[in-house]
Amino acid sequence: MLDSPLKSKYIKHLTPIPTFLRKNGKLEEKVKSILFDIYGTLFISGSGDISTAKKKLEKTREIEDLLTRFKVKKKAETVFKDYFAAIEKEHANLRKKGVDFPEVNIDKIWMDVLDANIEMARKFAVEYELITNPVYPMPHLNELLSRCREKGIYTGIISNAQFYTSSLFDWFFETDLEGLGFDHDLIFFSYLSGYAKPSVFMFQAAADKLKETGISPGSALYLGNDMLNDIYPAKAVGFKTALFAGDARSLRLRKEKPKCKKISPDIVITDLLQLIEFI
Repeated sequence: MLDSPLKSKYIKHLTPIPTFLRKNGKLEEKVKSILFDIYGTLFISGSGDISTAKKKLEKTREIEDLLTRFKVKKKAETVFKDYFAAIEKEHANLRKKGVDFPEVNIDKIWMDVLDANIEMARKFAVEYELITNPVYPMPHLNELLSRCREKGIYTGIISNAQFYTSSLFDWFFETDLEGLGFDHDLIFFSYLSGYAKPSVFMFQAAADKLKETGISPGSALYLGNDMLNDIYPAKAVGFKTALFAGDARSLRLRKEKPKCKKISPDIVITDLLQLIEFI
């Protein structure tokens, strides 16, 4: 998905920005499964989240260069406008079908915006994402996953994601998700389900899958950086919850949101390895 020249061009070392929170909390039950968010939790995200939300983009010149290389005869401003409009249109269509928090397939969005085939759209999408949302593994990610494997903990993912998201693990660790210990049946990406967090859709699917293996929701822990997108839906299906407060870029307390005013995570961690201390 990402060849060596692109990797050396776009992948730059990032370090977390400390937050004001501290490790705290307690887990009463034994944890048999841990499910993770990706952007802002397992990976430092330059924009704080996967880059599909409408926001001010400050890298117009880099996008102009990208459009030139792909021989797209549109200005960056026009592309931004068409891109976000296409996402909003697809969201509206999905809401009419009953999807509470819709997710798009970003490669199909780019096919329409660029009038491109799937191959070109996917190549463009990867570079666009790396420009607008640079990423880097959170400190101690590999060590955490290794410890989970040693302890025989079922690990999975529930994340707002796109087709290129799983490649992050290949790029940085030279192995796929299953090679890092993630259970194939416990990987839930929004672009595949059509539902984005904070919908409980993926969380319920994960809870149902865990029940098939004899693991109750109360024996599963979900780790994420966002009180609304992560903690709220995880609690809604009965998971134990852990708030990752290790990077100010991505920490989302959402105190202004009604759904978040009366909930709190079971534990708070500021470093991924702290998770092992609780389980």
